[in-house]
Amino acid sequence: NRHRTVRKPDLERDNENVRVMELDKLSLFSVIKGRLAWLGHRQEVLAQNIANSDTPRYKARDLKALKFKDLVSNQSSNIRMVATAGSHLTGIPKRAIESKVETERRPMETSPNGNSVVLEEQMAKLSETGISHRLTTELYKKHLNMLKMAIGGRR
Repeated sequence: NRHRTVRKPDLERDNENVRVMELDKLSLFSVIKGRLAWLGHRQEVLAQNIANSDTPRYKARDLKALKFKDLVSNQSSNIRMVATAGSHLTGIPKRAIESKVETERRPMETSPNGNSVVLEEQMAKLSETGISHRLTTELYKKHLNMLKMAIGGRR
């Protein structure tokens, strides 16, 4: 028989030969992932405020502002540092990105039934969150395209 059948490698069975780049291990992608998670959580909190706009004594809530400095400081190098001598530094451990829900301290208005939800204010915050989400996803796309271009995948 002159023709030899060559079997394609089974990628599901033979994972040791397949290398996958995990994007969330790259620091910028990890920061973007954290920002998107925070924005998603904020959208949920604002939606709850809007849903409870007629609930007596309901207090409007929002997430504690996420500072870029905190996001970046939560990211340490993906290279594990090992102290080989007592005088060596061991690196800074990663901390989880926290999003703390807070009751608004100074509501703009309070209705006679004690509800502090102002729909216009909540809609403005929801719009701001949507704009931030779009901006963050665009940043993700641009960085991904730049990475693809660097490895020669697309121009």
